[in-house]
Amino acid sequence: MDSLITAAARALATGDPLGALKRVALRDDPPALALRGIAMAQLGDFARAKVLLKNATRAFGPKEAVARARCVVAEAEIALVSRDLSFPAKALDAALATLEKHRDWVNAAHARNLEVRRLLLVGRLDGAERALADIDPAPLPPASRAAYELAVAGIAIRRLRTKAARAALARAGQAAREANIPALAAEVESASLVLETPAARLIAQGEARPLLLEEVEALLASQALVVDACRHVLRGEGTVVSLETRPVLFALARALAEAWPGDVPRGTLVARAFRAKHADESHRARLRVEIGRLRAELATLAEVRATKRGFALAPRAGEVVVLAPPVEGQHAAVLALLADGEAWSSSALAIALGASPRTVQRALEALAASDQVRSFGLGRARRWMTPPVPAFPTILLLPGPLPGD
Repeated sequence: MDSLITAAARALATGDPLGALKRVALRDDPPALALRGIAMAQLGDFARAKVLLKNATRAFGPKEAVARARCVVAEAEIALVSRDLSFPAKALDAALATLEKHRDWVNAAHARNLEVRRLLLVGRLDGAERALADIDPAPLPPASRAAYELAVAGIAIRRLRTKAARAALARAGQAAREANIPALAAEVESASLVLETPAARLIAQGEARPLLLEEVEALLASQALVVDACRHVLRGEGTVVSLETRPVLFALARALAEAWPGDVPRGTLVARAFRAKHADESHRARLRVEIGRLRAELATLAEVRATKRGFALAPRAGEVVVLAPPVEGQHAAVLALLADGEAWSSSALAIALGASPRTVQRALEALAASDQVRSFGLGRARRWMTPPVPAFPTILLLPGPLPGD
């Protein structure tokens, strides 16, 4: 490798894309194309970066399988950063196999870490944990260790293990400082804010207040009967009762929990569960049936007692509270994904939510009409995000050796 390529690669490894471009901007040989692509990605021009990396992949000869594999990994990272979840997982798996075959353990670990991050985005935590278990972080350079610890923290946060998440974020911060890459340190700091930002609302005895993730973890470990409006389940005494597919029963449980220890009038329950403005005899009959079903579901956790004017919850132990998301509404799940500050495609949102593309598109159009989301680009390049637009969404972690090395 010539001296300019070496110098450009070192500049990229330290988070200096402009320094790298100064050395290879006018060159079109495969290693230079790859380095230019990575530099453009670090500068946020993902479209140009993808073109350059594809050109580099094609330009590398058949004997340069490792260089081509590194380019594929870089393309996968760009796809992940730009929330293009349709990037073929098989291509990344093939690149990973090539890197492992040629004992390029650092870039192989980076490829596996990208897969972990993709699985985290689509909510496949078990798969992410299995993939992460195959990475040994000890021999990795600081930038790669920071990425590994961010993935560990991401899984711990989703699993509601806040102590483990804080420890992983601390290790990620230390590794980022060792790497001396400002953008990487900023990403770790941004990830740490999740633990300091309200993740839910607690509704108890007529009052609501925000809860941090640690407080949510403590609440779920307590003796309280929690009506969890984030997952549509009831939790208590180590038991979880899912009402995700029974919205009427959940609406009744939530209404009763919000009023606890008081009762709820029958007319209010009819309005909450059936969305009926006026309760007639048929509604009252249906209410009795649904309350009977709710009693059966809650049998191990609480009783549903009849009162003069309606019904009330009587827990077996502890208090009754409602755990609600910070923002509620018809399209809260879409807003929750967009809250990460990244630019998402509608197809990526559909993959992450497990919904149809048309359903997601309708949700985005409704949110855009109320100025809650914004879009840019056209056609397949169209991306959605919540205002305000972040100045620099993320970084590309580029462990050495780089493509063409």
